[in-house]
Amino acid sequence: MFQINEVLQYEQTLYRILMVFDYYVLWIQVNDDKAFPEFVEIAELEQGFQDEVIKRTNDPYRDIFTVIPEPGSTAQIKRDENYAAIKPLIELEDCYESKARGRVVNQIVADTGKTKQSIYRFARRYWQRGQIPNALLPDYKNSGAKGQKRRATTKLGRPRKYMPGTGALIDDFTEKLFRTAIERHILTDKGKPFRYAHNRLKDIYEQYFPDLPEEELPTLRQMEHFYKREYHQVAKIEAQAGEIKRKKDIRPLTGTAAADVLGPGMRYEIDATIADIYLVSDTERSNIVGRPIIYMVIDVFSRMVAGFYIGFENPSYAAAIQALYMASTDKTEYCRKFGFDITPEEWPCIGLPSALLADRGELMGHQIECLDKGFGVRIENTSPFRSEAKGVVERSFNTFQAVFKPFSPGVVTGTKIKKQGDRDYRLDAKLTIQEFTKIILASVLYHNQYHVINGYDKAADMPTDLPNNPLALWNWGLQHRTGRLKKPEAEYLRVALMPRTRATISESGACIFGLYYTSSELLKLGWMHRSKEVKRPEKVDVAYDLATADYIYIYPDSKSNSYFACQLSTRSRQFSGASFWDVWQQNDELKQTQADAKLIADERKRVLERQVIGVVKQAEKIAPKQIGFSNAERIRNIRDNRADEKAKERKTRAYKPVEIDTSKSAQVYYLSEPDEDLDFPDFSDQLFKEDDDA
Repeated sequence: MFQINEVLQYEQTLYRILMVFDYYVLWIQVNDDKAFPEFVEIAELEQGFQDEVIKRTNDPYRDIFTVIPEPGSTAQIKRDENYAAIKPLIELEDCYESKARGRVVNQIVADTGKTKQSIYRFARRYWQRGQIPNALLPDYKNSGAKGQKRRATTKLGRPRKYMPGTGALIDDFTEKLFRTAIERHILTDKGKPFRYAHNRLKDIYEQYFPDLPEEELPTLRQMEHFYKREYHQVAKIEAQAGEIKRKKDIRPLTGTAAADVLGPGMRYEIDATIADIYLVSDTERSNIVGRPIIYMVIDVFSRMVAGFYIGFENPSYAAAIQALYMASTDKTEYCRKFGFDITPEEWPCIGLPSALLADRGELMGHQIECLDKGFGVRIENTSPFRSEAKGVVERSFNTFQAVFKPFSPGVVTGTKIKKQGDRDYRLDAKLTIQEFTKIILASVLYHNQYHVINGYDKAADMPTDLPNNPLALWNWGLQHRTGRLKKPEAEYLRVALMPRTRATISESGACIFGLYYTSSELLKLGWMHRSKEVKRPEKVDVAYDLATADYIYIYPDSKSNSYFACQLSTRSRQFSGASFWDVWQQNDELKQTQADAKLIADERKRVLERQVIGVVKQAEKIAPKQIGFSNAERIRNIRDNRADEKAKERKTRAYKPVEIDTSKSAQVYYLSEPDEDLDFPDFSDQLFKEDDDA
C-alpha cells in the first residue's frame, strides 16, 4: 500500500517514507531541520486515511530529480563530495538506530575531517529530499535574495576615472522618472531611439533639480540597466510593435493552415497584388502601360493554384470574379490558347470550394451573396490589417514573381534612378500582357505538378512516400479524404458571379445606367406594350458584365434563379461595343456637356425673354389709343383682314429670277444609265412591320 519515497501529509506537516516493513514504515519529517527517521505503525496510517487526517501529496522536491549540473561545476563537485562522505551512513541497514548511526558518523568525521553537524545535515537532506544524490546539490537558487529589491545608500558601481563627479543615486523617485520616460518614448510603436528617451528623462530630472550639474544626472547606462531589469522581453517587443504589427508579425504561431482543412476544396484563399514589372502595349510596343494586377486562388490543403487573373483591373470584385470563374471551370482550353496542351487530370481543380477566404473588400456586400446563398460557398473575410491569415496565397506571390524577376526586363528594383546617369527601369519594359500571362501560366503549371513544398505539415495518416507537390497531395486527398468541390454549370456560374443591380421596366424596355435593353422574352411577357392595362413590375434584378454593355441578364422572378438575356436596344446604340466603364465615363461627360450647355441656354433664354418683352412693349406703345369701331365690328372684320394680309404676304414673297441668257446651251452629262432608278429608297416596310424579334 505504501511506497518508498512517497510523501504523506499529516494535518499540515509533510513526511517522506524511507523504508517499508511488515507492520511499520520508517519516515522523516520533510521540513524539520532537526528531524531524524522515525517508525510509525501501518495500521495507524491506515486509520489516518479513514479519519481523513492523512493524505498523499506531491513531492515538494520533485524538480531536482531531472537536474543535471554542468560537468566540473561547483554544484557537481560538492554534490559528489558530500554524497561520498555520507555513503557509509545511508547504506547502513540500521541507520534508524541512534547508537549505530553515531558510530558511523564518528568514523566519517575521523576519515573526512568534516564536523558532525555537517554530516547530519547532509544525511538529513538526503532523506528529506528523496534519497538520491541530487538531494545534496547546493541551493544556489536561494542565493542573492531573488525577487527582493535592495536599496543602497551610496552610488553603486565602480568609481569614475575620467568623467568628473560621482553620479546619481538611483532611488525610488529616480526609478519612477525612468519608468515615465521609458513608457512614454520607448514602449511605443514610434521607433524612437533609447538615447532620445534618456535625453527626455534628463529634461524631466532638471525640472526637479534645476541646479544639478550635467555630470550628476542619471546616466544612459543606469537607465538601460533599469530597463533591462524591470521590463519583460515579451512586454517590450509587443509594446514597440503596436497592436497591428504584434498580431500580424510578432505573436507566436501555434498552428498551420493545412491543419484546419480536411481535404482538397475545403477552403480556397484569394488575394491580389501588383506585379513587380512594367509591361508594354500589345498593339504598340513602344507604349509603356504600367504594372499588371495578379489575382491568385489557391487550395489550402494541397497548395494547388486553382485559378488566377492577370490584367489591369484594380483589385475589385470585377477582377476577383474572373479569377474565381477560372478556378471553378476547366482550364484546358485556356491553356491551349497560350500553347500548353494539358489534360484535365493535370489541372483537376474544377468546381467551387466549401469556403473562400478573402480580404475585407472585394468579397464583401450583396454582390457575392449569390455565391453564398445560391452555391453554398461560405465566404470568410479576414480581420482588418491581418493579411497573415491568408499566408498560403500571400506567400505564393513571392514564389511566382521569383521565376521571372532574374530574366525579365522592366522589373521593379526599388528606386527608379539609383545614381545620377542610371537608367530608369521602367524604360526597360519589353513584355506585353499576353507574354507575361504565358510566363505566369507556365510557372503555375510547374508549381501544381512538380514543385516540392518544403515544410509541408503532413497529417498522421499521410504516407511517407507521398511527394509534397500540389498535384500528388490533391489526388491523395480526393482518394483518402473528403472531396469538397461542387461543380456548377460554367455559363450559369459566370452569370451568377456577375455584379447585380435593379433595372426599371417601361414600354421602352429594361433600363440600367440610362441604357435600354429589349428581348423576345420581354415582348412575350407584354412588358413593352403601350397600354394602360399592361401590368409590369417597376424594377427587376439584373446581372451585367462590366466588360460589355451589349447584354444584360434579367431575373424576372425574385424567388427563382432562372434568367434570360437582353440585348442593347437601338435607342441606346450609341454605346454598342462599349464596356460599362465606358458607359459611366461617357454618361459623366454627357452630363458635364449638358450642364455646360444648360448654363449657356439659360443665359440665352433670358436674352430671348428680354427681346420678347421689348417687342411687346414697343407694340403696346404704338397701338392706337382710340378705335373707331365697336368690338363686335372688329371681330366680324377678322376674316376680311386676314385675307388682305395674306394677299400682301403673297405679293411680298413672290420670287423674281434674274434674266437668263439662253443663247448658249450647256453640255449634259448623265450620272447613270437612263433606265436606272435613282429614287430615294422607301423604308415603310421596315418602319411599320411587327417586331416579333428583339
